[in-house]
Formats: sequence, C-alpha cells, structure tokens
Amino acid sequence: GPFNCFASYSRATELFYSLNEGLPAGVLIGSLARDLRLPTAGGQNSASLQPPLSFTLASHGLGGQYVQLDNRSGELHTSAVEIDREALCVESSGATILGGSAAVSSSSPSPESCLLLLDVLVLPQEYFRLVKVKIAIRDVNDNAPRFPVPHIRLVVPENAPVNTRLAIEHPALDPDMGTNGVQTYRLRDNYGVFTLDVEENENGERTPYLIVMGALDRETQDEYVTVIIAEDGGTPPLMGSATLTIGISDINDNCPQFNDSQLNVTLYGNSSLGTHVATVHAVDMDLGSNAQITYSYSQKVPQPSRDLFHLNESTGAITLSNKVDGDTPRLHRLIILGNGPGCIPAVITVLVTIIKVMMRPPEVVPRFIANEVEGVVYLKELEPINTPVAFFTIKDPDEKYKVNCYLDGDGPFRLSPYKPYNNEYLLETTKPLDFETQQLYEISVVAWNSEGFHVKKVVKIQILDDNDNSPVFSEQLIELSIEENNVPNAFLTKLHATDADSGERGQVSYFLGPDAPSYFALDKTTGVLTVSTQLDREEKEKYRYTVKAVDSGFPPRESIATVTITVLDKNDNSPRFINKDFSFFVPENFPGFGEIGVISVTDADAGQNGWVALSVLNGSDIFVIDTGKGVLRAKVSLDREQQSSYVLWIEAVDGGDPALSSTAKITILLLDINDNPPLVLFPQSNMSYLLVLPSTLPGSPITEVYAVDKDTGMNAVIAYSIIGRRGPRPESFRIDPKTGNITLEESLMQNDYGLYRLLVKVSDHGYPEPLHSTVMVNLFVNDTVSNESYIESLLRKEPDISVEEKQPQISIEPTHKKMESASCMPTLVALSIISLGSIALVTGMGIYICLRKGKKHHRADETLEVQIPLNGRINLHMLEKKPVEISNI
Repeated sequence: GPFNCFASYSRATELFYSLNEGLPAGVLIGSLARDLRLPTAGGQNSASLQPPLSFTLASHGLGGQYVQLDNRSGELHTSAVEIDREALCVESSGATILGGSAAVSSSSPSPESCLLLLDVLVLPQEYFRLVKVKIAIRDVNDNAPRFPVPHIRLVVPENAPVNTRLAIEHPALDPDMGTNGVQTYRLRDNYGVFTLDVEENENGERTPYLIVMGALDRETQDEYVTVIIAEDGGTPPLMGSATLTIGISDINDNCPQFNDSQLNVTLYGNSSLGTHVATVHAVDMDLGSNAQITYSYSQKVPQPSRDLFHLNESTGAITLSNKVDGDTPRLHRLIILGNGPGCIPAVITVLVTIIKVMMRPPEVVPRFIANEVEGVVYLKELEPINTPVAFFTIKDPDEKYKVNCYLDGDGPFRLSPYKPYNNEYLLETTKPLDFETQQLYEISVVAWNSEGFHVKKVVKIQILDDNDNSPVFSEQLIELSIEENNVPNAFLTKLHATDADSGERGQVSYFLGPDAPSYFALDKTTGVLTVSTQLDREEKEKYRYTVKAVDSGFPPRESIATVTITVLDKNDNSPRFINKDFSFFVPENFPGFGEIGVISVTDADAGQNGWVALSVLNGSDIFVIDTGKGVLRAKVSLDREQQSSYVLWIEAVDGGDPALSSTAKITILLLDINDNPPLVLFPQSNMSYLLVLPSTLPGSPITEVYAVDKDTGMNAVIAYSIIGRRGPRPESFRIDPKTGNITLEESLMQNDYGLYRLLVKVSDHGYPEPLHSTVMVNLFVNDTVSNESYIESLLRKEPDISVEEKQPQISIEPTHKKMESASCMPTLVALSIISLGSIALVTGMGIYICLRKGKKHHRADETLEVQIPLNGRINLHMLEKKPVEISNI
C-alpha cells in the first residue's frame, strides 16, 4: 500500500508499517500474507491449502479498534474509527505503545514514534506463527498554536539596558510534532523599543524571549500593550495569538522637591499648645519606597525654635509645642529639609511671626467620653455612626464678649451645640471609620469672640486596627527567569506582600504551595526564593507553582500568588545529524543545481544557539548545500564515466558563542545511463583487408571485430551482426553475435575468389534506446596477394551494399527481477550491487584496453572515431593479440 514502508520477507514474525493520522476507513496498511511470503487462496499453491490460511487478532486491545483484518487474505486496513495521534499517544522514555502487551526493545523506533501493537495468529497448524505487527502513526499539521492564557504580562525595570532578555511565560502550545509544532514568534507592534528572539531546547520546544532594544522611562510611559503571534511550520502554517502587556517598573531616579522655597505664617501669642502652624509638602515622582519622604530641621535652626515648634517627620506638619511668653522671640526662621533615599535634601524656609495679644482669649475645656491618653483619643474602626467622642465647654474669662465655636479640620466628625445647655458642644462621628483609609485625624475646636480673638483646642483621634484585611502580593503572577546550569542555592527573587492591618495583624510570613518542587526554598520571614539544585532547560524549561502569604492575626488571613520560572538556554548542545552517513543515488548527466538529497540536522538548544548553518568541507567547487532547507545540489552536470562516486563531508555549526559543530559523511553514487555508443577498436580501418586462402576449412576462424562500451550493465553489453554483404559468395562468412569472431561457413571454390566486403553493426543493449556503430570488414580470397594496388583500388570504390535491418540477437541472462512495490530495501540493495558492479566492470575494461594497446604494433592513433575511416590497411597476420593462421591443410 502507499503507506507501507518496510516489511521483512524472511520468516521473521515481526512486521513494521507506518501511516498518517486522520485517514479514512479502508486505507490499505499492508498485506501480512504477502509480506510473510505465505501462500494464499489465490496463489499458485492454492490447491494445496486445505484448509486455507486464516488470520486472526490474538487480542482486541486499544489498537484493535483502529484496524480491520481480512481473515483470509491477511490484508490490514484502517477502520471507521479515525486515528488522532495527539489524543492517543503520550510521550515517555520510549516509544508510545497502544493496544499491545509486548515491551519495546532497544531497536524500537525513536521516542517520537506512536505505535499501535497487534498480535496476529496465522493458522492452520502447518503455517502457525504469532506475528507482532507494529504500526507507527505519523503526525500531520492538524492543530494550530494556542497560548494557555489570553493575556500575558511582563515587568521590565525602567533602567534595563539594551539587549536585556526576558523569557515570556506561557509559550504557545501545539500538540503536533517536529516542524508541525511551534516554530516562530513575532510582535504585532514593537513600539520601536522591543523585539523577540526564540530559543529551542533539545526536545524541539521553542520559548520566546523579549529583548529590550531602546531606553525606557516609567515617568514617560509606564506600560506597553501589544499582541504576540505564534506560528507553526506546517504547509500552510497555522497561527495563534495572545495579548502581551509590558509593565515598566520604577527605580529611584527622582528626588524630593518643594513647590515653594519660602512659606510665611503668623501665630497669635495666646495660641494654645498643639496649635497647627503650617504644613510643608515635597513631591517625589518615583513610586513606593523610592518616593518616601521624611522631614527634619536643618542644623541651622536654633534649639529654642526647635523646642517651640514640633515638626512631624512623616507629614511635615508644624505645631506649637510650648507656651509663648514675654521672652519668646517674635520671629522664627525654620529651615526644613525634605529627605529622600539616596538624594540631596530639598530645602524650604518657614518664617513664623508671633503676634502679641494683650487681652485674655476664650477658653476651651474638653471632657472626653471615648478613651483618651495624653491628649489622643482612641476609637475602634468598627465603631457605629454617631459615636460620641467628647464634650467641649466654652468659657470667656472677661465675660463681656460673645463667643462662637466651630470645628476646623477634615474627617468624619461633627461638633454641634448640646441642648438645652449653653456653651456646651458635643463631638461625635458621622461616618464609619476605616483604619486602612486613615489612621489618625487631627481636628481643632475653635472658639472666637466678637473682638476676633481665636483659641484652638487640637484633638488627635487615633483609629484602632482590626484584622479585617488579608495580605496582598505586589504581583499575583510572579514571572522569573534563570539560566540553565546555575549554581546551587541560586537567588531567584524576593517576594513581597503587604497587609493593610497594623501590628501583628499586618506581619506577613511566606510559604511554598504544595505543588512546588522540593528543590525550591522560600524563607518564611524575608520572602527570599532560591533553588538548591542545578536546572537543565533541555530536561524541563517551565516551572509553575503557588506561594502563600499569611498574616499573624487571629484568626489568620492569607492570599496566594503564582510563581512561573523559565529556564533560559545556554549553548550546551552540538548540532546532531539524523544519520552519520547519508547515501544518495543520482543518475549521471543530472542537471546542474538539481536537488540531490536533503540533509536533516537538529540542535536541542533554542534561539540563536539552536540555529544551524551547513557547509561542504570538501568538494565545494562541485557541490553546494542550501543552509535553510539542507538541500544538497551539484553545480555542474555529473558524468559517471569521468567519476562514478563522490564522498563529501558536511559540517553543521550552530549560532552559539562559542559555536559548537558536528560533521556527517555523504556518499553520492552515480547511476549509469546509455550515453556512449560502442567504440570499435579492431579493425582499425575500413580500408584494411585480410588474405583468406581458398584451402581454408569450413568452421575455421578468419578474423574478429572487437569493440568496447564506456557504459555499464546492460548499457555496455555488445552484440555483433552483419547488416550488409558484397562478394562472389558473401553468405560464406558468419559473425558470432557475442564475441564478434568471423568464421568460414562453407568451402571456397575456384569461382569464389575475389574481394568480400562485410558491413558489421556493433550495438549495445541500452535503455530506453540502444546505440550502435558500424565497421567494414574486407576479406580477399586468393592464393596470394600479387597485386596490392589492384586490391586497394577495389577498396576505394564505394561498396554497393544493401543494408539488412535486423537486430543482433544475443542470449542475456536477466540481472534483476521485478521489484515489489511494498519494499524499499531490495531496491537499495539492487542499486548498490549494480553501482559496484559498474565500477568494477569499467576498471577491468580499462585495464584490458591498455594491455591490448600495448601489444598492437601498428595502431597509430588512440583516439578513434565511431565510424572507422577507410584510410589504410593492416597485416592481420602480424597481430600479436590473436594470430590467425590460414593454410591448405
């Protein structure tokens, strides 16, 4: 059948077939009777088959449902159940086996093979045998690449240098094999700063890598969104795509800055302790810890000013911390520094002018309802709305001015008169409190009289935390990469999770998930992730497992993130040829730059490390190889008669640095075609003649015609025939079709004297059309040569010879049998024998011709025409090669 590649024709009990997946029902896989050379009911020995042969499946396993076996003929066909290679076969250390119980030996097909195993019983008893049938399922391109997730995210630091490589997790998957699997990746939009590279491991898996081609700035653009496209190597190719988001992470490349260089404020001398004076605020364009700012006084600020005004190092708020008396200076220059990590501090000056107050201001007397310690009120974040905080009583020492009261500051609080009492005010909440939104509120109860004097009572309200938040990872998908062959205990990353709760409720511990391999370790406290062993990309390229962050609250709360690790490729695998020795059979006169054969080579590495270039080490002036396709071509037409075989060495070099290489041997054998007609070596001239005595007995040899052919095989088998005669009785002479020997058939009479001219045709048995040459053989029947000039004049006349068109018949033993279409191996063996025989025959003929030339004294010209010119004569009695003695015995 068309899918049969090889079958054993001995009495072996194991057969191997192959076919494509997805074939319809009824496709012939192979004939067991024919391939085992068993007689069948339709053969020559059918009469002796009593009872006839019977073929049955010994077991009906998984493989049996995909085939149909004819019990009489032994033909094996596909069934109605379609074979899907990707659904049936799983890869293991050996070949994948379906439907059989026999183990796979070391001579089994490669690990990529997918085999159906069948056990077939052949009966009756005299032909009984158990036949192991192996059917290899070949892959076809019936699946498109598919990304496991629709959206892929990468994070690149904004200071990443050019040529930075980041592995793209979730590479496209394609169930097909070899070139039908994923081959290339590309970006739909690279924004001018990104490109893709692809690396391949020894299993043929390709991983895309994002390469930074330009400078990045998070403050200019913090994210790029594009589409990554995967394409397989089928014909036509199939494609799949996913959205690729590239986030730009922040580095500390900005420092704090104040919007103003100086701030002017005034303060009344009767202000109470804790009065808000001013707030300074600096800005840092970075993110996270890179943008944290602390505030401090410059060393130039005198100690009295430091004691009088308190500076909050986190918020930049300035408050009155001591009473103002008569000795207090009226002008204070506060130089404040905005400090950032690794930065020169920003500077702002706050000028505080204190205004003296001669009369007594109103007095604000607080009475706290909620828990208060040292002027700070503590409220739980789960307190309900309208929770009372404190009562405030407003007093006027002079008792002659009207005093009003209001609340100054932001927050979910309300100050309202408490009826029916005068000058009593109630402070209460207006909204639910949330510790994670704001932990501290600073509000002021302000009393002012009709003369414009103001008094502030600052109230600090601290929100107490509950364990109502779970830890949050900075990234839910943590994508990492590491080069293979890493050192043990190599650092991978430092995990970071935050918990909005405070105290122990916000302390986070880290743990590996149950799906993490044992050779990964995660520090519980620091979150440092390491790998204890050396990784091999060709063994496993992707790792994916979970990690857990747990807080210390009661009950504890937790969250989970996913870690993906891509093992980057190193050039640690040399290119590998499918075979170490390649043999190609090419007919001679093969056209220049025609395809001789394909050299298959693979490299287990990925990307540039797996890119392979082929070159011809010797014979590059005649042969050339196409690196992309591995096609070997000859630059010129090849002639077997000049050289019958070529041995080349091909080198494969990968694209790694340093590069690795390997070599393979190529043998090219030229097959003969019939492109040379026979070359007549004797007689040397159409003008030569031989004296034949009338007393010569019938059956005696007279002379011979000798020719050679530069071709081989049937193209060099020569036959001789007389196609034209002239003379008194020309039928008296006969030529042997095999040897070219000319003998006398009948006795010569008195009337038979004279000149005989025989036109001899020398023809080969070439295919598709034989080639031939002709030569004139002149015989002079007489007792002696008395007048040579007369004979020469007869030879110079144009002979009046009618050509007899008949082919020389020669009995030739057949050299080959009809090849059966089911076998490739007999064809290769036959071609090898023919080629070796051709080389031996040409060598022997060359030696024989050289010996003949050395023994002939009168052969003046070694380069002979196929049609011998009539330009001389030769004394045949003087030839040492084969002397002929004619006498009257």
